[in-house]
Amino acid sequence: MDTPLAIRARGITKCFGDVVALDGVDLDVARGQIHGLVGPNGAGKTTLLGLLLGLAVADSGRLDILGTPVGRALSAPDGVAGFVDGPGLYPSLSARRNLAALAALHGRDVRAAGIDDVLDQVGLTDVADDRTRGFSLGMRQRLGLAAALLTEPRLLVLDEPANGLDPAGKRHVHGVLTRLAAGGTSIVLSSHRMDDLEALCSEVTILSTGRVVFSGPLGKLASENCELDYRLRTSDPRAALRLAADTDGIDTADAALGVEAGQDGAVLVVRARVPAVDELVRRLVLAGIAVRELAPVVSPLEAAFLSLTEVREDGR
Repeated sequence: MDTPLAIRARGITKCFGDVVALDGVDLDVARGQIHGLVGPNGAGKTTLLGLLLGLAVADSGRLDILGTPVGRALSAPDGVAGFVDGPGLYPSLSARRNLAALAALHGRDVRAAGIDDVLDQVGLTDVADDRTRGFSLGMRQRLGLAAALLTEPRLLVLDEPANGLDPAGKRHVHGVLTRLAAGGTSIVLSSHRMDDLEALCSEVTILSTGRVVFSGPLGKLASENCELDYRLRTSDPRAALRLAADTDGIDTADAALGVEAGQDGAVLVVRARVPAVDELVRRLVLAGIAVRELAPVVSPLEAAFLSLTEVREDGR
């Protein structure tokens, strides 16, 4: 049986005057999935997030959210929460009072709103009674996430939720999102941080000039037909370079000069597809050469993003 969908969009089009923001967009997001949304500035990400949050309506196409067709009214569908372009907060109010005001707007009993719980979830308990005008960007983003969690959403739509976060704050937010997804909440996450998307998302959709140029599992972007640059650090750089040059499908044109000079710990950069890299690793192991580091110079997601969006923008 197919996995139930939290979002099913078909042929979504949205224009602002003569500007086509979305042009026939299809999107499937499974329930309990963290789905990444990627694209250059002006690709249509914000418009699509706005449609999901009920901040705008499509000109044409069909959009089903949590099994219900979205109508023409400007309102958030039941069970959906999140933010676009940063959370809207009252700077003169404390974090706690901001959440209380939002709970009241949603018609919830403030005493039973779980305000302390969501503040704890996002790591803001210690500053709960501080005015938000003094909050850093990262703290405001976390408070925006807390506000979204107040309604116990089944679909969470977030625009750059890790923006401004330090490493500890980012790890905290990642943990919150991962636990939500494990509990069945669907999450659509837009970000320019490829490392965040790769850490969190099982599937991504790449937009360019209002159209979907890729949508599917991250694994597809690292398919065996995708040629990438890899950093290779071994116990014997010069021997590794000789083996790499002698392995079919391995391009060593960008090999570091330090390798050829025999510098200890020098990094070899090779370009290859996955099967050729696998073969090189096998040969290194058989030769008794330890592989200390092997990683893409540019992640498969970033490489695909650059390739697919550049093609679209060049019109080729």
